[in-house]
Amino acid sequence: MDYKDTLLLPATDFPMRGNLPQNEPTRINSWHEDQKIYKKMKKNRANATKNFNIHDGPPYANGHLHIGHALNKILKDIITKTHYFHGENIRYVPGWDCHGLPIEQQVEKDLGEKKKTLSKTQIRQLCREHASKFVKIQSDEFKSLGVIADYENPYLTMKFEFEANIYRALCDIAKRGLLIERSKPVYWSWAARSALAEAEVEYENKEDYSIYVAFMLDTNALDKLQVNEAKAVIWTTTPWTLPSNQAISLNPDETYVLTSENLIFAKALLKNVTDLGISKGEIVKEFKAEILNQTHAINPLNNRKSIFLLGEHVTTDGGTGLVHTAPGHGEDDYYVCLKNGISEVIMPVDDGGLYDETLRVKGLFADDVVDEFIGLHIFKANEKIIQILGSNLLHCSKFIHSYPHCWRTHKPVIYRATKQWFITMDDAKLDQKTLRQTALNEIENVKFYPESGIKRIGSMIQNRPDWCISRQRDWGVPIAFFRDKTTKDVIFDPEILDHVAKIFESKGADAWWDLEIKDLLPSNSKYNANNLEKVMDILDVWFDSGSTCKAVLQSGDYDAGAYPASMYLEGSDQHRGWFQSSLLVSTAANSMAPYKSVLTHGFTVDEKGEKMSKSKGNVVAPQDVAKTHGVEILRLWVSLSDYSGDLKISENILKQVSEQYRKIRNTIRFLLANVNDLDEISQEFNILDKWILSRAKKAFDEVEVCFKKYDFSKGFNILLNFLSADLSGVYLDICKDRLYCDAKDGKSRRSAQSAMALITRSLLPLLAPTLTYTIDEVMDYAPKIIKQDALDAFDLVYTPLNFEFSVDDALLISSRTKFFELIDALKKDKKIKSTLELNLQTNADEILALNAIDISDFYMTSRVTSIDDSQALDEFEIDGFKFKMVPNNEHKCPRCWKLNALEQDGVCPRCSDVLKGA
Repeated sequence: MDYKDTLLLPATDFPMRGNLPQNEPTRINSWHEDQKIYKKMKKNRANATKNFNIHDGPPYANGHLHIGHALNKILKDIITKTHYFHGENIRYVPGWDCHGLPIEQQVEKDLGEKKKTLSKTQIRQLCREHASKFVKIQSDEFKSLGVIADYENPYLTMKFEFEANIYRALCDIAKRGLLIERSKPVYWSWAARSALAEAEVEYENKEDYSIYVAFMLDTNALDKLQVNEAKAVIWTTTPWTLPSNQAISLNPDETYVLTSENLIFAKALLKNVTDLGISKGEIVKEFKAEILNQTHAINPLNNRKSIFLLGEHVTTDGGTGLVHTAPGHGEDDYYVCLKNGISEVIMPVDDGGLYDETLRVKGLFADDVVDEFIGLHIFKANEKIIQILGSNLLHCSKFIHSYPHCWRTHKPVIYRATKQWFITMDDAKLDQKTLRQTALNEIENVKFYPESGIKRIGSMIQNRPDWCISRQRDWGVPIAFFRDKTTKDVIFDPEILDHVAKIFESKGADAWWDLEIKDLLPSNSKYNANNLEKVMDILDVWFDSGSTCKAVLQSGDYDAGAYPASMYLEGSDQHRGWFQSSLLVSTAANSMAPYKSVLTHGFTVDEKGEKMSKSKGNVVAPQDVAKTHGVEILRLWVSLSDYSGDLKISENILKQVSEQYRKIRNTIRFLLANVNDLDEISQEFNILDKWILSRAKKAFDEVEVCFKKYDFSKGFNILLNFLSADLSGVYLDICKDRLYCDAKDGKSRRSAQSAMALITRSLLPLLAPTLTYTIDEVMDYAPKIIKQDALDAFDLVYTPLNFEFSVDDALLISSRTKFFELIDALKKDKKIKSTLELNLQTNADEILALNAIDISDFYMTSRVTSIDDSQALDEFEIDGFKFKMVPNNEHKCPRCWKLNALEQDGVCPRCSDVLKGA
């Protein structure tokens, strides 16, 4: 008789192979039709008691997505869904930064000479169209990654009402007295012709000159030193700033020396200059810096006087201890001059980094050479200046060092004094506290993932300068203030500010350029339009993104959740960027942080840990991963990776992730196939089912804790270990006999099926945040006992396994492990073909006390009995208990293959009963 038809074999239509690249797009696209799933998720949790919202850090609307974008958005989606599948009400509004230099530069590049014929408004419209194009492209690409969000109403910083709210945030800060305008050296990108904020500066290697220059002392300084001749030696790496020299700074606590060459140095640096051959190091005179304070030296380039000042910023780390001071080209220089009453700031460099007519007006070069420099780029002037210095140049060399560069143009930046707008960090305007103090106090209440994040952003806030928020470009939100033409005072009249904001709301910020002043003033204004002029600068794009907490979370224009947001999540570089700009805008306007928690992730690198670049050929594009492996593999890679550091990705790594995915998929498939005829959960579990349920509860509880702490890699490690070691490696294997061979409604079979169903019910929502597509596909095939009332994956809610089973499995597991180690050797030696050919004998009472069938299934033998004098093929000992592996001499049951049949070719008693019942 062929007994195969009498077996209850597993059955499911859930396919073994996912064919993800082919099948994912259709299902994922269906989620986004009419916002179907996002709306369903909101409706399903309308009565939830807990709420969670991630405020989206806006990607820049320029170009296609790279793997870093994919990592960021998938991680946000996994975290949002983790809260959702744990029963919480979630909100996630995606957003885009639309203003800024890269878009403007691309539009200008496309226009070429035609740009000169267009108005600002026309250029801005082209920028708007460029940004809109890439918002659509990136939105579709984010959707394809399975990221669920409110794509119907995303936030765009170029929307009219959004521009109005960016402006309102600026006005709020101005009303609190934190906005100031002053002439001060700032990072200046001559390539972009605009001021830069600290967050817009990157450091790259640059070759520069290192020169030591002698300034002859003026008579008042010589008289103080009581000498006839002396020269102050300064050191600089920016020869082009020497024409703008206004002072020489000395450290008030250092001792200075005059050497036999009549040169002055800090005593602590005498060895340095001696090693360079500038001096023999013979000291003629020692003196304190105070002696030279307020006396003068002569600039050898132009014979202008340079005043000696005392400055705490002067160090003896290098150089000469006498610091060339040009307040137009350095922040320390600016402040030491300001402190000493020097209000004039010489600035002979134009927007494009070229020397201008200031050189002639201020006499910064001799008349016979000044024409050579006017219109010359400052970096090209170094060699000419070195040549002019002649004998006053004591030493010259070149070196390579880390130097600030513009993050957009990748050209070296300069410090350049211009009139700019700043948010002040140290004016006590916020309930007698400064913005710096308020921001530092606020982050103490923020949860950081990882915890070190608070130290990083705290250090940056502690040491940062005032925030320069003005830019000299076209594509952005204007700093829309009026200035009195006569007094040059800025008008901060609340009625005018509110009126301009309302105009922006209806007409967009273009109105600032399109409308005349009289049309921008409220009716019956007390100000005469003819006496006013417009401020024409625009806002730093970091202010745009920093103010999104107001425009998105507080305006009521978006269903985005509460303010402050539950979480901000970006790359670790955003401690310096968006996290900081958001914190400063929020605390400046509202005295509170915009977020309750901040999570940062590392950068994507190749499998060797190297940065990705097209030239290296190691770039992994998310679109390519989706086409080759599937989006689920990319999402699983995110969850399996420790995002607290850099994340490695490569074809080899993705293949490994694909293998993990197959294990998960096939485990789920086995579970579905074997509970297909289960109608209700049994309440009676045998020892093996109690054992797997207790193991599952322990694993799932640990995974839940990890996932709620966003430690996905650790959680998945625990989960995968349970699935492969305990569930697939042991339990599902040992259950096959009773699942296939027992009677359909047999207690032991229903017990195993019930355990599997309960595990599956909890497993699916645990996996759903990461493998959303797969779990949604599972729900199409899952039997009613698994789905219950759910229609799809988005109806699931994670419910912990609620069992108090306590199974002492130490001896069981260790003895089983040892048993199968010896089995491998017996099979290799061809002594047995199957474990069913054995009986396991032991003197361990705790094992013998268990149900005989259950325990034989656990070891996958035909029987487990007490030890007798039978000859063993092998034996072992665990914790003092003996185990013997004895050949079974009974007959093989042709139906279940156990050696429990009473006669040759006859079925065993268990199978006989099943067949009779059938």
